[in-house]
Amino acid sequence: MRMRTLVAACGVAALALTAAACGKDEPSAGGGNSGGNATDSCGELHKFTTATGVDVAGSTAFTKIKSAGKVTVGVKADQPNLGYKDADGKRCGFDIEVARMVSAGLGIDPDKIEYKEIPSANRETAIAGGEIDYYVGTYSITDKRKKQVSFAGPYFIAGQDLLVRKDDTSMDAGKTALKGKKVCSATGSTPIQRVKDEQLTEASNISEFKTYSECVSQLLDKKVDTVTTDDAILKGYAATAPDELRVVGKPFSTEKYGIGLPLADKALRDKVNTILETSASDGTWKAIYGETLGKSGSDSTPPPLEKY
Repeated sequence: MRMRTLVAACGVAALALTAAACGKDEPSAGGGNSGGNATDSCGELHKFTTATGVDVAGSTAFTKIKSAGKVTVGVKADQPNLGYKDADGKRCGFDIEVARMVSAGLGIDPDKIEYKEIPSANRETAIAGGEIDYYVGTYSITDKRKKQVSFAGPYFIAGQDLLVRKDDTSMDAGKTALKGKKVCSATGSTPIQRVKDEQLTEASNISEFKTYSECVSQLLDKKVDTVTTDDAILKGYAATAPDELRVVGKPFSTEKYGIGLPLADKALRDKVNTILETSASDGTWKAIYGETLGKSGSDSTPPPLEKY
């Protein structure tokens, strides 16, 4: 079955990519899964024009970026149509294109991005510690996180939903049907915290892994009953295995994806917001969405920015 083969292949691909890293990538810090539809090529990436003469006065992070002549971006690598590696080891997906667009807007050729795979639980630490310059990877803006990092955006709005085996209708009511069900999600993610806070199932029924692809493997092996996270992520997995998986389609949250930045660097946050604002008005956002996440069949529009 295609999805089982995909999940099994991810670990093998990760080992190969670590031994012969592609481009500016560093070895995975997120559990070793390449994720995405590893058997397909994502084709040509969007062509961005790199800005010239860029200056972000008062931004310590930008000074570091400019001095290095590159940006180090935290990403996910196991999310089809959002952030993954194709069979050739090339980074693909909507989040990757957003990361590249921001790099170009900051005056850094997107081909000079150094990617680091950061698991959900380590994002704040990686940003605060200067391990990465910014993070683009289904990173929900929350008040709690805003105490540790700052956010530009949102650049996309999703909603928490459930991925189930195609023949399982027991959770079609959505979150109210989770009692007694074995639920899986990524460690440190907003979705799994919501399951805990709202006591949607018993604590003994909750499983957490570094990556969502590990949860999907558990679901296919019938070790858990559902994987919960944002619908954008789940639709990507369902699209890779339409005969085995489906999304329930009863979203029960609003997840505003933001670009994670250093906490005190308002100058950089304002600059990135300007880049996002321009992409919404000149059609770039629509273009990169259609080339990536839009392949799931779901239309979308750029959300209003929440500047602060």
